[in-house]
Amino acid sequence: MPEADHEPDLLELFVAPLEQIEIRYFVTGSIASTMYGEPRATHDIDLVIALAEAQIGSLADAYAEDSFYVPPPEVLRTEVLRANRGHFNIIHHASGLKADFYLAGRDDALHAWAFSNTRVYEIDKLCLQLAPPEYVITRKLEFLREGGSEKHLNDIRAMLRISAELIDREELERLISERGLQREWVEIGDE
Repeated sequence: MPEADHEPDLLELFVAPLEQIEIRYFVTGSIASTMYGEPRATHDIDLVIALAEAQIGSLADAYAEDSFYVPPPEVLRTEVLRANRGHFNIIHHASGLKADFYLAGRDDALHAWAFSNTRVYEIDKLCLQLAPPEYVITRKLEFLREGGSEKHLNDIRAMLRISAELIDREELERLISERGLQREWVEIGDE
């Protein structure tokens, strides 16, 4: 009798291959905010990667063509060569689960800071590079400014409540100030 179908694990699907080919990355977005705050449903994972043009082939090979959709090499190359805001998706065929890959642009000081301050967690024998909470909050404030989604407010409030001891408030205030996010920060209603 065949095994019952189950939804594959986002971390195993998308993070394990990065660990195997040793591309610098960190997990951010809803997965990170869940780990620092309250769980919420998600069917994708957000990853920031430091991908050099010479690593494009290794990345594509890490996600087997029969199991994943990976953009063509010329699309990956175009995204890698952007000064900032490079982005692409990899999709798992069988489950439809998706990873949003954001490239650490040459001109983004926040990415550089986050890479220097990642947190390492072990989950089910998988070593995971997690964005620092100050980065996650700062990015969510930027998304709030861009789109105004209530989920970002809720994620930030939960992170501040549950992981207060992990958050460097001085550093967070510095990042908020540098990126002109004071108005959005006030909206959070944090004391």
